[in-house]
Amino acid sequence: MKSTTIAAISTAQGESGIGVIRVSGDEAIEICDRVFKAVSGKKLSEMKGYSAAFGHIYKENEAIDECVATVFRNPKSYTGEDVVELSCHGGIYITRETLRAVLEQGASPAQAGEFTKRAFLNGKLDLTEAEAVIDIISAKSKNAARAALYAKDGALWKRTEAIKNKLVTTAAHLSAWVDYPEEDIEEVTEESLRRVFSESIEELDRLLKTYDAGQTVKEGIDTVIAGKPNTGKSTLMNLLAGHDRSIVTDIPGTTRDIIVETVLVGGIMLRLSDTAGIRDTGDAVEKIGVELAKNRLENCGLVLAVFDDSKPLDENDLSLLEKLDAENTIAIINKTDLESKLDSSPIENKLNDVIRISAKNGDGYTELEKAVARLAGTENFNPSEGILANERQRTAVINAKQSLQNALDALNMGLTFDAAEVDLENAIESVCELTGERVSEVVVGNVFHNFCVGK
Repeated sequence: MKSTTIAAISTAQGESGIGVIRVSGDEAIEICDRVFKAVSGKKLSEMKGYSAAFGHIYKENEAIDECVATVFRNPKSYTGEDVVELSCHGGIYITRETLRAVLEQGASPAQAGEFTKRAFLNGKLDLTEAEAVIDIISAKSKNAARAALYAKDGALWKRTEAIKNKLVTTAAHLSAWVDYPEEDIEEVTEESLRRVFSESIEELDRLLKTYDAGQTVKEGIDTVIAGKPNTGKSTLMNLLAGHDRSIVTDIPGTTRDIIVETVLVGGIMLRLSDTAGIRDTGDAVEKIGVELAKNRLENCGLVLAVFDDSKPLDENDLSLLEKLDAENTIAIINKTDLESKLDSSPIENKLNDVIRISAKNGDGYTELEKAVARLAGTENFNPSEGILANERQRTAVINAKQSLQNALDALNMGLTFDAAEVDLENAIESVCELTGERVSEVVVGNVFHNFCVGK
């Protein structure tokens, strides 16, 4: 059964040096032969895979642009089908006209993520590797890109495959031993089943623990810079942003609204908010800013609480300290370039992470990076081991773990091995859903609907 040949612009649509139109399907080469003419006179259908030719794109017998056509023959292509990539100049008009020429010769417009979907359906990628493609495209930091690239190279697949193989081997042995008692098959013992179930649960637990760190690296952390007025919050904001984002003056209450900036600190993306100084004030406008700051403080993932090292703690500092949670707060004692007058013991007694910096000079920035990584749980982040990248993957692991726990419970209650075998099969099915070996069309549709057209 022939597959529909699809085509789309695979590069960003705008003015650029190059634009690529990707064509995939059984008639990809034949269709492109009707719109592309090589200067050598050689047809694309005569070319081997992984070869290219220079020529022109024609639409209605008129040359519209110079072009390099690259041929990839099945199954050694991205999609596993015949693929041609037409590389022309990257203007909006030229790329669209080239795509129209291909569509007029019989190709259909590709849907969002359809090229990668075909790669999955043709066995070129498992579902975790396919999901990693969009994560690579949308990565906003080095760590996020590294995690996605390792996933694309099969890091998570290898980790789950080891678990699946152990469970499948156990299920096959158990089934054979139960169904063919007359055969000389090694006895399955309760002890051996417990060991396999327990070891697999432990491995799934370790996998689940990668989810939060992975989400932090991928999505970043909502972060608030908080403190009383004139502690150097805006100077810290500008230091982290790498440019003047907040107004810095010696006048308390300068920052009245919430200023938002996305920054990278130690490879972690922080969606950073510089808030109004938290204090009691009679200024109606400043009071609104203070209330906004308090609300943001309650709902953020990370607080950078700033204290002035050049002044003793006052009631505004202590009031802020009462509102802070040690689980998501880094205390920053700022202005270490000035004479120290601050007794930090109340801060150190309340909070675990306390660092000293001069936001003005940049001193202590490395210690801040380490503290952010430590509190975010990414200090020992190693994406090469394989991490869970999204909620679908996490749910599949949770279901597999629960099924194995049910199997252990069945053994503990003295039920027959048949009962444990049912739960074991459910665990295997959940692991297979993770990689896409057993998956519904609905799940596949949900995975690819967020992809961009052309990928």
